[in-house]
Amino acid sequence: MVFLQTLFFLLLVTFGHSFPRHHHPFHSLLTDRAALLEFRKTIVSDPFSSLANWDEAVPVCNFTGVECDRSHNRVIRLILYDKGLVGLLSPVLSNLTGLHNLEIVRSHLFGIIPPEFSNLRRIHSIIIEGNNLHGSIPDSFSMLSKLNILVVKENNISGSLPPSLFSNCTLLNVVDFSSNSLSGQIPEEIGNCKILWSISLYNNQFTGHLPLSLTNLSLQHLDVEYNYLSGELPSKFVGSWPYLLYLHLSYNNMVSHDSNTNLDPFFTALKNNSNLEELELAGMGLGGRFTDTLPSQLTNLRTLLLQENQIFGSIPRSLANLSRLFILNLTSNLLNGTISSDIFTLPWLEQLFLSQNHFKSPLPEAIGKCLNLGLLDLSHNQFSGTIPDSLGNLVRLNSLFLNNNLLSGTIPPTLGRCSNLYRLDLSHNRLTGSIPLKLAGLREIRIFINISHNHLEGDLPIELSKLEKVQEIDLSSNYLTGSIFPQISGCIAVSMINFSNNLLQGEIPQSLGDLRNLESFDVSRNQLSGLIPAKLGKIETLTFLNLSFNNLEGKIPSGGIFNSVSNLSFLGNPKLCGKIEGVSLCSQRRRWIHARLLLIILILVIFVSTLLSIIFCVIGCKHLKVMISSQRTEARKNAARTELISNFPRITYKELSEATGGFDNQRLVGSGSYGHVYRGVLADGTPIAVKVLHLQSGNSTKSFNRECQVLKRIRHRNLIRIITACSLPDFKALVLPYMVNGSLECRLYPSSGSSDLSIVQRVNICSDIAEGMAYLHHHSPVRVIHCDLKPSNCLLNDDMTALVSDFGVARLLMSAGVGATDNMGNSSANLLFGSIGYIAPGNLCILQN
Repeated sequence: MVFLQTLFFLLLVTFGHSFPRHHHPFHSLLTDRAALLEFRKTIVSDPFSSLANWDEAVPVCNFTGVECDRSHNRVIRLILYDKGLVGLLSPVLSNLTGLHNLEIVRSHLFGIIPPEFSNLRRIHSIIIEGNNLHGSIPDSFSMLSKLNILVVKENNISGSLPPSLFSNCTLLNVVDFSSNSLSGQIPEEIGNCKILWSISLYNNQFTGHLPLSLTNLSLQHLDVEYNYLSGELPSKFVGSWPYLLYLHLSYNNMVSHDSNTNLDPFFTALKNNSNLEELELAGMGLGGRFTDTLPSQLTNLRTLLLQENQIFGSIPRSLANLSRLFILNLTSNLLNGTISSDIFTLPWLEQLFLSQNHFKSPLPEAIGKCLNLGLLDLSHNQFSGTIPDSLGNLVRLNSLFLNNNLLSGTIPPTLGRCSNLYRLDLSHNRLTGSIPLKLAGLREIRIFINISHNHLEGDLPIELSKLEKVQEIDLSSNYLTGSIFPQISGCIAVSMINFSNNLLQGEIPQSLGDLRNLESFDVSRNQLSGLIPAKLGKIETLTFLNLSFNNLEGKIPSGGIFNSVSNLSFLGNPKLCGKIEGVSLCSQRRRWIHARLLLIILILVIFVSTLLSIIFCVIGCKHLKVMISSQRTEARKNAARTELISNFPRITYKELSEATGGFDNQRLVGSGSYGHVYRGVLADGTPIAVKVLHLQSGNSTKSFNRECQVLKRIRHRNLIRIITACSLPDFKALVLPYMVNGSLECRLYPSSGSSDLSIVQRVNICSDIAEGMAYLHHHSPVRVIHCDLKPSNCLLNDDMTALVSDFGVARLLMSAGVGATDNMGNSSANLLFGSIGYIAPGNLCILQN
């Protein structure tokens, strides 16, 4: 009996864990409900009421985003996509110990990734992308042995990848840490994850070489773009990845073989990667000749990005073997020679970028065989000869860039068959003849048509009025004749019109006032005559106007744009008069005649009203009083405006040259994309900073005009003020107060080492900048969007007060009401820096200790 009892005890101890255990039928769901309700308490904003039914009265399995395994009475999935939730990623979710999938995507959860998530031992998938999480990846994640997918992209995660994360990863398939702030080296232990097939570390700060252990994996997707990885191109790696589909290495510090002179070893190593669909090696400065070593086995390759490198030589014929190629980008290299006609036999090619190279040959006629081509960019080369008629065969073409070449001859009328074209740039060539009527009437051109800086002749085609969707029309610097037709008002979406430097005659049509979206109008240096249409002053969006060097006459209208422009908009029109400084005042005789005419009309009105009735006489007298009062009020406003303008100092080029020692490089205090800034002292002892613009830059004049437009409208202690401006045909400069403490960038990153700014000073500087930006956005007479706020554009005066400067790419919102917008398709769209969500990196370091 004792033996049997002992045997039973041993069996119980050995196998007891496998015996079924009794559970309360609702105990686990009650625990999960409590965890979810506790998580909801940490959510401070639920804009779409997504968690409205997370309530005690609702069964937990009916909660939004919740899925249960009813046989085990556990919550197994919590999936919340695009809910906009704001709150803490609470550790309480670790109580959902039966969870298989945790996916909270594109919300605004903050805090760290809770280390307690290591309790989710049954978890298969963790996807928490698109939130505001910070901190590091917890080491405890190494305990999640059943984890298949780990996606933490688009957060603010920092630190390094913990090697322990890959110590227990037998089931891990996908890791994605894209768009964070991770740094350090990629751990060698990542090679332990034998079935890992997708690695995405895009847009981080990883350094060092790719770990050699990656050769242990059968990768299908490797994306390490926008990091600081170094070493040679991984030719030894790709041979061990026969199933590789996507290889993205762009914008790192890798080099080609033989000290960055030989691309052949890498391209040769790709012969075993017949499944490869995307190869991206852009922006690394790779050197070497483009030879015929590109494997013909890459028949599945759809995307080949090699822009912004130092590849030289001709485009090899072997590219024609890539029969499924969809995008080919070789922009900004050193390619020269001819373009093989075989390239244009690729049946699926839709986008071809060859701009900013050194091609000098004529455009091949075979280009018309690439029938699926939608975008063709051959700009900024030295292509010569004529534009092939065969381009008209590309009926799917929507974007054509042939600008900045040496093309001659006429514009082929066959381009009119490209009915889907909505971006066309043929500017800066040597084209002659007239603008084909079929081309001018393409109704689908809705972004821009630019044929400027050529030798085109003939009348301005009235067919341009059919471009109802076009946003920008630039026909400047040609020999076009005729008049501006009234039907131009048919271009209802246009925001920029530039007909300058032509031979146009006749009057400016009144119908231009019907273009409600017009922001920039330039017809300078023509032979236009007649009066300036007063309706231009009613266009609320118009911010740039240039009517200079024509034969216009009469009084300059008032209102709208005419209240903000300077005499620079009317230079070279001696018959114009008005109340703008630098423009002749209108004749007093005209005023006398006008007043006499009013007096005669007044007498007639009084006489008639007397004959009719005493009542009409009383009404007429009241009306007269109102008119006289209005005229006096307007006269006072004009006098005040004239006084304000007269106080604006005038400084000549000679005075600026003397103040800066002939623009001596010893007085150079800063440089930018549009000019230099010099320190100087005026004759009266006033210290100044002179910002001289590079007129060689195509956008410098636009930047100058935009900065003048902004600075003359704003007044605030934390915004730079303008002393005056100097504008000549070959010289443009802004005169600003000199800031003795330089820019915030210089104080944050001095050449001597660490910054001497105290925390109090940093807080005060942040406050000053915020005050200035708040004024621009909410209190300025015209709302302004700066578009380029960064430490180098924040200046410090002698008492360390911060002033925001450099408004060359700013946007003016002419309407301060609800819904006011700044149309991004204006004439300075190409001045825009950054993008949606962009902030200069230096802005993040102002308060750093």
